[in-house]
Amino acid sequence: MVTKCYNFIMLKRIFDSFSFAWNGLRTTWREEQNFKIEVVGATLVIFFIFYFRFSFVESALCIMAITIVLSAEIINTALEDLCDKIESRHDPIIGKVKDTTGAFVLISVLGATIVGALVFYHHLFYNI
Repeated sequence: MVTKCYNFIMLKRIFDSFSFAWNGLRTTWREEQNFKIEVVGATLVIFFIFYFRFSFVESALCIMAITIVLSAEIINTALEDLCDKIESRHDPIIGKVKDTTGAFVLISVLGATIVGALVFYHHLFYNI
């Protein structure tokens, strides 16, 4: 009986965790224009993965790049919201935190762009 109760509690915790995560995704989608743009870009990349029949490694690199960019945007959103909650007025330290997390997103986008350019270049110019 104790085991069944424990299993139920564990399943409920797992379900709640997924529920909270899903709420975070929905909130980010609703509030962040850049996230929407990045999701549209990710959708296009996934379409081209199938269209150009990327290799397993190429597909994995693209999916990892997409995951990094979207994750960086979510972290940036969370930290910006937290900073705004802590200090609503302009503060140089809060500004530094926001700029740094923005730089994190920028670096991830630049890295994903380089990965995409390398993979797409191969398919656009060598598979003609």
